[in-house]
Amino acid sequence: MKHALRRLRTVAVALGAGTLGLSLLSVPAAEAYSVQPLAPQSQRAPESDQFSAEGVTTVGELRTIDGSLSHAKEGATQIIRHPGASYVKVHFSSLRLADGEYVTVSSPDGRESYRYDRHLSRATGADYTTDGQPGFWAMSVDGDTAVVTVHSTRSSRTSAATIDRFWRGYDATEIKQHNFTTQSVCSTDARRDAVCYQSSHPNEYARGRAVARLLISGGGLCTTWRVGNTNRMLTNKHCFSTQSAVSGSEMQFNYQCATCGGSNPGAGTKVSGATLYKVSSGGSNQLDYTLYSVNNFANIQSFGTLYLATTATTNGTRMYVPGHGDGSPKRLSIYEDTQNGATCTVRSANYNTWNISYSCDTSGGNSGSPVLNASHRVIALHHLGGCPSNQGAKAHLIYNEIASLIDNNG
Repeated sequence: MKHALRRLRTVAVALGAGTLGLSLLSVPAAEAYSVQPLAPQSQRAPESDQFSAEGVTTVGELRTIDGSLSHAKEGATQIIRHPGASYVKVHFSSLRLADGEYVTVSSPDGRESYRYDRHLSRATGADYTTDGQPGFWAMSVDGDTAVVTVHSTRSSRTSAATIDRFWRGYDATEIKQHNFTTQSVCSTDARRDAVCYQSSHPNEYARGRAVARLLISGGGLCTTWRVGNTNRMLTNKHCFSTQSAVSGSEMQFNYQCATCGGSNPGAGTKVSGATLYKVSSGGSNQLDYTLYSVNNFANIQSFGTLYLATTATTNGTRMYVPGHGDGSPKRLSIYEDTQNGATCTVRSANYNTWNISYSCDTSGGNSGSPVLNASHRVIALHHLGGCPSNQGAKAHLIYNEIASLIDNNG
């Protein structure tokens, strides 16, 4: 082991000047692994492969690598680390496993771990996403490090798995650099972590649990939420609108801080998109919705659901918005400017044919958030920023178009 550690010290690399996207863990952290990790270099993928969608917050970059793991009696481990990354999402171009063998993609502390065998069965293994190309994407791991391990009883140098790409999440500064944001925080930003309201506003807190962070095709960010009593989710059409994008995306429930202002979110529960059911007609200034389902639905049922209002709202109606603006852990917009001051209200219930307006604080990444009234019914689907008239598509009009596809009785 001492000899192995000396070798680790000599080959350890760090990210430098944007040229390397992988590095080894520090030696103390690496001591837990019985086989020396590989450290292939990475580079930013061509711009044509990077995520880009109008109105969608870009939260990561795609990088390419050349990494192959072989069978080994004690396991073969590769550590993919991009210092400062907010998440790492690994792509396997191929798996060559026998029955009983599998690979895991985990966080260094083991709190997140996803298992994949040759059959890629979601019933016995972990969820995953696809992009229409050979191979599959493992579920993202929060933080800047993913540990990939082959679990095999064979001792062989034959290739067991090949990793060719990974997404790495931007940090907060990079998100600002890569996104043009229409001013949607009106005056003072009064949003707070969802947990801040667990005692003072228990109903708002509880309803917000049905809201998830939407990671689109590895590099984009919106908000999404469960609607009705069956396996149905809503977000904006401008977030995604095709089956391939649904299949390539993750929904992260319970991504919220454990303490008020603590900046300590857990990984929550991640599921992938399953079936696209309906997309609104017209542009992003109209109803702007996408209705779809998720895989492993049983894993998210405990977070509850939301129901659409079936009649129009009115001016002055009290409202609130849970969501993942800027890709942050879930926050609630309950007050206009100051805590315990004026509550958010509907400014215009008929801003135009499709939208209501409000000055409740939102930001990039809030696209797709539900706008709820004091009875905790969804009165609008947030999708446009611009103070003082942030806008949400009228929920009762959305209901009229999707009523046959959801169970809205609640």
